[in-house]
Amino acid sequence: MTTIAIISQKGGAGKTTLALHLAAAAHDAGRVALIIDTDPQATASQWAAWRQDAPPEVIDSPPPRLAAKVAQAKGQGADFIVIDTPPHADTAARAAVEIADLVLIPCRPSAFDLSAIQTTAKLVQLLRKPAFVVFTAGSPNAPRMYQEAGELVMGFGTPACPVQIPDRAAFRHASAEGRTVMEFEPSGKAAEDIRHFYEWTCRQVGMSTPAKKPAKKPARNGKLAA
Repeated sequence: MTTIAIISQKGGAGKTTLALHLAAAAHDAGRVALIIDTDPQATASQWAAWRQDAPPEVIDSPPPRLAAKVAQAKGQGADFIVIDTPPHADTAARAAVEIADLVLIPCRPSAFDLSAIQTTAKLVQLLRKPAFVVFTAGSPNAPRMYQEAGELVMGFGTPACPVQIPDRAAFRHASAEGRTVMEFEPSGKAAEDIRHFYEWTCRQVGMSTPAKKPAKKPARNGKLAA
């Protein structure tokens, strides 16, 4: 089982969008994927309700229960877990990092956002977890901007993911319908970005992609325990 933590102290960085789509890509690849929503705003849980609980499944968890929820999900067959965390919440971020195999830090490639991730970078370094900054919501046609942003975050001690998730209208349209960009526009650029990002993520944790077998059915009448 692989556990990915999506953390950032900066709001509006695209944590939930990244978490939902990473888990959805894992599901599409044949894995039993689960999103654990630790954000009191419960955006991921709302998205799941809009899609009438179609996979990937979303469950909520307060930070103190996070490790127990991950262990329970593993026992019920989940093999790809993504933890979505709230901004400005040190307790939730630390709990997620402590049990994660890989930490992803979404960040807009702007000066204010780049400066704000230094606290998050220090946390993953303190806990000695592999981590990457993922640039989100920037222009899809600005390679120089991403290069300069990558050089800056390398100075924080956390490298940048080579796959960016730029701003594309498909993300907004899909989310409003409780869908993923792979469902909304399967051959679109946003869907291609997510698939490349999922494949890159799998390589970081030594996971084969695509999965070698079709997704198993979760326990308890099609749902993992909440």
